[in-house]
Amino acid sequence: MSNATTKTTYQLPIGPIHPALKEPVMFKFEIDGEKIVDVDVELGHVHRAIEWTGMRRNPIQIIYLAERICGICSFVHPMAFCRAVENACDIEVPERADYLRVVHGELERICSHLLWAGVAAHEIGFDTVLFLTWEMRERALDLTEYLTGNRVTKAILTIGGVRRDIKKEHMPKINESLNYLKNGFEKLRHVFLDDKTVKMRSQNCGILTYDDALKLCAVGPTTRASGVKKDVRADQPYAAYSDLDVDYTTPDKLTGEVNGDVYDRIIVRLLEVKQSIELIEKAIDKMPAGDLVSEPKIPKLLNYIKKTAGEGVGRDEAPRGEVIHYVKFDGENEHPYTWKVRASTYANILPWIPMLKGEQIADIPIVAASTDPCMSCTNRVAVLNNQDNKKYLLNKEHLHQLSIQKTRRLMR
Repeated sequence: MSNATTKTTYQLPIGPIHPALKEPVMFKFEIDGEKIVDVDVELGHVHRAIEWTGMRRNPIQIIYLAERICGICSFVHPMAFCRAVENACDIEVPERADYLRVVHGELERICSHLLWAGVAAHEIGFDTVLFLTWEMRERALDLTEYLTGNRVTKAILTIGGVRRDIKKEHMPKINESLNYLKNGFEKLRHVFLDDKTVKMRSQNCGILTYDDALKLCAVGPTTRASGVKKDVRADQPYAAYSDLDVDYTTPDKLTGEVNGDVYDRIIVRLLEVKQSIELIEKAIDKMPAGDLVSEPKIPKLLNYIKKTAGEGVGRDEAPRGEVIHYVKFDGENEHPYTWKVRASTYANILPWIPMLKGEQIADIPIVAASTDPCMSCTNRVAVLNNQDNKKYLLNKEHLHQLSIQKTRRLMR
């Protein structure tokens, strides 16, 4: 009689293409019955070489390329890029432009969070709420189009400021739209936070503890829902945020407690919709007069950047969390010597693992969606060297040495 232990778990691959996944990502689950025992995530299905392309264009051209890193964050990415160039080249942004940047950034946050709320409702089979949230989002997108000329790729930013102003004749439409969103927010809050179906599917599900959120470097609503007070707008204020008293949004502000589950991530995003409306109103009320851009002549601006040698970092609190852009100029070429982007989803991949472990198969879509992932702006290229039919293993120590070598090359 054999004493060998019979294996009770089996592999369940999901992705890279699956109806519950809006973008390509590969999950490999170890399942015991309906329970998730372990999980691994594989990226790299939609690498688009945007950074490589940008390093062969001038900084003004890169702005519109950066817009297309992510359709939902089409203001945040060019904003972080512009700030990186401005830091590298010591370009000062006019005060009025800083306030206008806040208005457009917070309007994009509203659009993003409302889109996420609709997708989250769809993932638990609550399409009535999907239609409600997207009806509200349409009004926010209408306002975006009214102020910028476009609904998605807004083309509102330039290095050293913004391209369009908000004038007195715009105010009636702005006030009408913000009042609509404020009135709709209360209905949305009630539907999401008081509905039994939503509570049953989201409470005590996909928990990310405070310690895991810190250890795994989660960002945005994902980390704030676990009680971690991390927000670039408050930690290192940029644009006009230092004048607007931005506070951290955590679930205990509404419920008095932090559980770090899907329900808490819903709370944080809904509260941030209300916060963004208030920040837009404050920014418009306090907005000073002045110029929109430091240097309106683009050829002159590009010539100045071409002669500047330096490096800069742009950090921005995107709807999903902190976005970082890094640029370096060599003082000889119009295009940057290097351009690197770290999207917020990149920092929220590892937190998926503790969130999903111990959950049921049916909870996978809503747990994964609760971080509002964007795979297309996260993916990195992976290179496999198979010379002489030998597998090339890139371990931690080798990766560290390669990073040191590249840093030294960039600093020359």
